[in-house]
Amino acid sequence: MSDRPIFVVGCPRSGTTMLQLMLHAHPRIALPPESRFLLPAYHRRHEFGDLGDPARRCALAEFITGTSHFEDLGLDRQATIEAIAAAPPTLGSALGTVFKLYAERFGKPRWGDKRPLYLRHLPTIRRLFPDAQIINIVRDGRDCVASLKETPWGPRDIDELIDIWARSADSSLRAARAYPAGVYHQLRYEDLVADPEPHLRSICDFLGEEYDPAMAHPSELAAVAVPEYKTWHALTRSEVTTARVSSWQRRLTAEEIDRCEAIFGDRLTRFGYQLSTACRRTPEITAARTWLAVRDKLSPARERAAAVRGRLRARRRGPALPARL
Repeated sequence: MSDRPIFVVGCPRSGTTMLQLMLHAHPRIALPPESRFLLPAYHRRHEFGDLGDPARRCALAEFITGTSHFEDLGLDRQATIEAIAAAPPTLGSALGTVFKLYAERFGKPRWGDKRPLYLRHLPTIRRLFPDAQIINIVRDGRDCVASLKETPWGPRDIDELIDIWARSADSSLRAARAYPAGVYHQLRYEDLVADPEPHLRSICDFLGEEYDPAMAHPSELAAVAVPEYKTWHALTRSEVTTARVSSWQRRLTAEEIDRCEAIFGDRLTRFGYQLSTACRRTPEITAARTWLAVRDKLSPARERAAAVRGRLRARRRGPALPARL
């Protein structure tokens, strides 16, 4: 049986938490509440230096267990620090140790993690965990924008909300081109909620696992794997439903719908969604669409530039060697 790590990704408000719970319901798989230490640890790897040094492993462990969402995992802080210190001297091993400890809480052999932002950092995930399997859930961009509008943490400007989905869509399209079938699996939210079992069976085939009927009833685990303070995930405590499919029709204004479709309508159709309006190509809309296309092409170069900046900062203030991945 496989022990490859599993990463659930997608645009925010696309059903990643529901899918996390579905996978957590599997008797061999544990996916924790959303954590916030993996990407920060990677970006600060030049500061942690050579993890062959036990003191540096302890410093990394202190950083991980001191992050704001660590308590959501229900792990003992000191035991986690000791486990990271005893792990192999690589950043991936240190991070994986935390998720492994979470899986052990439930007596499960296989671990994973869920965070929407990982979708835009899949090369990083694969560098840290070369055998990782990635599941990307895609949702109608208009529904994502409508849902983001209602969260207490999302931006208020409609163009910022549109940009969030457009960037996620471009990352999804890029990942589908880049990764083979055994590494990357993509599905649509609308298909999953309409008929969960066949799509969950397909996910299990991808993961090399047997399907378990409990996966189709994620609400039974919401109290365990979704912290109560995350009120924007309240619907995870209800049965899987199609009630929110195409709810953008009543949750967005006509002007907002028109703007969504004008800017990212071509991306909607590539994922199989139908447009409701004839997109008007004003100079402003044309400029916005052009910028999205240019930014998508520049994205890999920007990631490489960020890595170079990190190395330069580390040379000025810290260890010469970054943490091995």
